Amino acid sequence: MKQLPTRAPIPRRTDARQDRSRASWPVPLALLALSFIPLTAGTLRLVQLAGGPAVIPADDRFTGFPVALVVHIVGAAVFALAGILQFVPRFRRQHQTWHRRAGRVLAVAGLVVAGSAVWLTVAYSPKPGTGDVLYTFRLVFASAMVGAIVVGVRAARTHQIPAHRAWMIRAYAIGLAAGTQVVTEPLGAGLLGTGDVRDDLAKGAGWVINLAVAEWAIRRRPRLARERRPRTAGRRHLLGAGPRNSSDWLRNAESPAQ
Repeated sequence: MKQLPTRAPIPRRTDARQDRSRASWPVPLALLALSFIPLTAGTLRLVQLAGGPAVIPADDRFTGFPVALVVHIVGAAVFALAGILQFVPRFRRQHQTWHRRAGRVLAVAGLVVAGSAVWLTVAYSPKPGTGDVLYTFRLVFASAMVGAIVVGVRAARTHQIPAHRAWMIRAYAIGLAAGTQVVTEPLGAGLLGTGDVRDDLAKGAGWVINLAVAEWAIRRRPRLARERRPRTAGRRHLLGAGPRNSSDWLRNAESPAQ
């Protein structure tokens, strides 16, 4: 009598998937928290420029309804909010059409943010308490943001997904530096004191810290992927006691029973 082999039981992966899903949400939540203060300040500034109450101190450099500032604030809001869900892997995989469309909006908004930043830096007088160091920082990082977006979009069109992901993370990190500067400015003032150069360096630290975190995240993902491969191979080895497909079942069924 021939005996059909039995397939080894496959372990349930539901709990593991739920754990990974829960683990992917802290990053978007942290980005939302980081964006909250600059987005709130930008919204209040728009309300003020539109004739609403002056909830935040007025800026004498901007009178009337300056187009450059309005474009910068709106572009930054779209760029920050549209980019948050791009950092949820499961949502990105399940909504690929949304990911592509939101990615186009994100790229355009990022270019608007960087272009308007250069516009504000060159066309308007510097904010009191800032100097040439911050002026240079703004031009350098705005240009770097444009370059990262252009390279990232080109990588997506040529299906170089890891490169696309890396460059868009760098662009997003530069664009979100205003949130980090909320922390670095008072911290720098407390540690180093105040002054034009010191304040400029404290603001510049926001871009540097964001890019450092971005590079860590970019390099961490391939390492985690390499660490998962042996585990996956081990599970396949354990499950390999049974036949892998229908042809294996037929061959085993036709062989004489031992």
